[in-house]
Amino acid sequence: MTGTARLLRFLLRRERIGLPWWLLGATLLLLVQSTQSQSLYDTPEALADLRRTIGGNTAVIAMSGPTELLRTIGGEVVFEIFAFVAIVVALMAMFLVGRHTRGDEEAGRAELIRSARIGRRAPLAAALALAGLASLAAGVLVFAAAVGTGLPAGGSVLLGAAVTSAGVTFAALTAVAAQLFENVRAVYGAVGFTLGAAYALRAAGDAGNSALSWLSPIGWGQRTFPYAGDRWWPLLIPLAVTAALVMLAASLLERRDFGAGFVPSRPGRPVATRALGNAFGLAWRLQRTAAAGWVLGLGLLGLAYGSVADSIEQYVADNPEIAEFMPGGGQRILDAYLALTVALSALIAAAYGVTTVLRARAEENAGRAEPVLATRTSRLAWLAGHLSVTLAGTTLALVAIGAGTGLAYALTVSDMGEVPRLIGAALAYLPAVLLIAAVAVLTVGWLPRAAAALSWIAVGYCAVVALFADSFDLPEWAQRASPFEHTPEVPLETLTLVPLVVLALLAAAFAAVGYAGLRRRDIGV
Repeated sequence: MTGTARLLRFLLRRERIGLPWWLLGATLLLLVQSTQSQSLYDTPEALADLRRTIGGNTAVIAMSGPTELLRTIGGEVVFEIFAFVAIVVALMAMFLVGRHTRGDEEAGRAELIRSARIGRRAPLAAALALAGLASLAAGVLVFAAAVGTGLPAGGSVLLGAAVTSAGVTFAALTAVAAQLFENVRAVYGAVGFTLGAAYALRAAGDAGNSALSWLSPIGWGQRTFPYAGDRWWPLLIPLAVTAALVMLAASLLERRDFGAGFVPSRPGRPVATRALGNAFGLAWRLQRTAAAGWVLGLGLLGLAYGSVADSIEQYVADNPEIAEFMPGGGQRILDAYLALTVALSALIAAAYGVTTVLRARAEENAGRAEPVLATRTSRLAWLAGHLSVTLAGTTLALVAIGAGTGLAYALTVSDMGEVPRLIGAALAYLPAVLLIAAVAVLTVGWLPRAAAALSWIAVGYCAVVALFADSFDLPEWAQRASPFEHTPEVPLETLTLVPLVVLALLAAAFAAVGYAGLRRRDIGV
């Protein structure tokens, strides 16, 4: 453990820019939900109407949480938002531990660090300490946001502790995965799959057999029932699981070779396929697993949204205040709901588009781009290969959103015509999604060291405008700066091609300017 404290200070410095954004995101989710819920359900009668409406809607319960939380307004806030806050904090912990354990080991930084007076367990201990402090900070900020919006302090302390427990549990799980797998992408894939399974188990448990919720780290936090019973004892479960996982990770660390994992990477073909003979085939080979995961995940999200659509009119009728938050003021409730869910899902597709562009930058940083460019492959072909994944991948992601939403809704109303209609509605957001990806290309070309931060700021800005423009009372010009504000809200609005063509032309122009920057600078700087 020698040098753990010094390593922790070093890791805090490395994360000084990215970590606050994770904490801000988790805090804003709770802050906005608490404010809106207390304004919507400000009387016992309104809360009783909500309990009656949601109590019979299995889809809403599966997406949110156990109905026992709906006894108080604070519990309603936890019902609506806890699972999503827990996912944000869990992902934050996963990336922190994965990046500073297996990621550093894979990149060769861990070998340099351990050549100094650093103990064998110190890097793992420092990464876990960093994730633990970050999770604790998230819990404290969630507590402050809850109390600041008028929720009881006792339940807010428990809510903050439950959020922290989700973070430390997945940090420990990531530490174990970092010992099992030889590359950081496999670590993220395994932990991400476990996080998805945790959400699915929680959903199945809340909607049906409650025993399944006790198998989920997200369910453990919700079953503390903040503001609706304040049970502290369920937090003993993540505490015990985290301790066991940390001990397991330390034990595995002692038994494996440096740079290796207990699950060896599968050997590749002795001879490359013909598809790998060009930059396009290579880019698809590098990103095919991530593309499949994003498309599948967005398709499942669409199914979840579509399954609720049939009951949304009755839900809004019982809670008319919700109509104020729907596009168009809720005059056509069903189309407004579908337009809103498609728009929110398109934001996630934009995030995926940014990851495909930043993968090109990651190849530069890892030194793998130079050997490719040392061949007859030009910079234009190399960049175009990655952008082909961006174009095709985001298109497939939007199709998955529309198909999932349309299929689930079509099955409830027995009208399969909803499937192509909603696929078309989702594809209307393709130019806006590509424009955000083109911003990432622009930063990779001209500001490569700040590319990741600037690209995610662009995504975050669009998300803030889409979700919180009215809550923050943003001026008109600030809202119009988001390309999503120029996309017709199909199916609520009529599709017009002019803004879509303008967005597509802007995306092409930004990508071209980004390529011009890539041509002028050195690779890997």
